[in-house]
Amino acid sequence: MNVDSLTYAGNPDNLSTVHARFAGSRFFFERGDICDRLHIESIFKTYEIDTVVHFAAESHVDRSILAPEAFVRTNVLGTFVLLDVARCSWKGRDDVLFHHVSTDEVFGSLGNSGKFLETAPYNPRSPYSASKASSDHLAKAYDYTYGLPITLSNCSNNYGPYQFPEKFIPLMILNMLEGKPLPVYGDGKNIRDWLYVGDHNAAVWLIMQKSKSGECYNIGGENECENISVLNKLIEIVAERSRKKVPELRSLISYVRDRPGHDRRYAINCDKIKNRLGWRQSVSFDEGLQATVDWYLANPAWIARVRSGEYLKWIDANYGARS
Repeated sequence: MNVDSLTYAGNPDNLSTVHARFAGSRFFFERGDICDRLHIESIFKTYEIDTVVHFAAESHVDRSILAPEAFVRTNVLGTFVLLDVARCSWKGRDDVLFHHVSTDEVFGSLGNSGKFLETAPYNPRSPYSASKASSDHLAKAYDYTYGLPITLSNCSNNYGPYQFPEKFIPLMILNMLEGKPLPVYGDGKNIRDWLYVGDHNAAVWLIMQKSKSGECYNIGGENECENISVLNKLIEIVAERSRKKVPELRSLISYVRDRPGHDRRYAINCDKIKNRLGWRQSVSFDEGLQATVDWYLANPAWIARVRSGEYLKWIDANYGARS
């Protein structure tokens, strides 16, 4: 049962193959806002929901700096609604599960060494990470106070196919193909750990199957890399797969004023999920970047619809205009 409010980044094209194979039997979709309690209650009752995988969130840090209210509403209030509807619907059952998906950004910024453990203190430094930290605390409180079966995961930066083009990796790929500037914040030496989306999903599924309630897990790619280094890797791959030349693409790099409150370094220690549940990354960073570039090169129609906003008109025509 897929619930999505289908705002600017919610694209039904991303689920077309799943819909074609399983709609009406194993896959159902409803357009809905997780802050709408009556709608969420109706979905729980109609579909007899016994498991929630809570991926729904506003997630782009830049947008949270410009317009934080949407992040507080969806990430905090929306998480509360889901948790409370689950609590009231399940009424103490222990054969149910609420898995909450979060981010490593709740832990704040690291220095030149060390990695975030699951026990790291929270130190969010942007409206986005503060809203996600709040939702984490709510999930943990519902486990502790009400005994709601909860698991929680904090992941590093995701990348891969279907990612909305405002994110760093797809933005750089598409700008290269179009000969547009490649904007890099500050000195480009901010470090992130990159996790391939398929590996992230496999980890979440494993936690849901094997973990006991109340456990939190870090999920990382163990691919620490400066932003400028990621960009140079992408330049090499795009040049190899197109008529573009490396010097031509590097000339597009444009250093811009740093983002307010820009955390310097994130790094995840994911020994817990490896040792307890047996999870491992299956895609190296180089393999993942190549697969990601190949996907964007092979899907110009998807890109055109997303960049033009045409899919939003289709959504409103088929699901009703957004309120």
